[in-house]
Amino acid sequence: MVKPWGDAGIEAAMKPLTHLAVAQQAVSWALQILAAGILLQTLFFKFTASEESVYIFTTLGAEPAGRIGSGVVELIAAVLLLVPATAPFGAVLAMGVMVGAIGSHLTVLGIEVKGDGGLLFALALTVFFSAAAVVVIRRTALPVVGRFFQVAS
Repeated sequence: MVKPWGDAGIEAAMKPLTHLAVAQQAVSWALQILAAGILLQTLFFKFTASEESVYIFTTLGAEPAGRIGSGVVELIAAVLLLVPATAPFGAVLAMGVMVGAIGSHLTVLGIEVKGDGGLLFALALTVFFSAAAVVVIRRTALPVVGRFFQVAS
């Protein structure tokens, strides 16, 4: 009979979390909410075609498809980040989108866009590093690579 919790059985699955595991979950949740909150907040500007968003994607040569497309991907990443079972996937997706945003700032747009004092660049960095931390904390939940990071008990 195949046990859903593997060979260790239900006893291992029901084992109480250590203080470290509880702290890691709390940190992960805080970072997931932070990253998802930033992603969801910036969607308003992408989907309403705010002047700054249109300027950014026009400068990148990707208006309106790039603006709307990146908004849809960011929405998916934010939702995945807020669902416990899919949080690591949302974090990986958010990191990918932020690599594009950070790269655009560093190569085409500049750190400061339309006098924002570098706010958009700072938000992109915040999402990237928050998502990276979530990936590290929840790494064992990722298929293929997660099995290499199992902690022996």
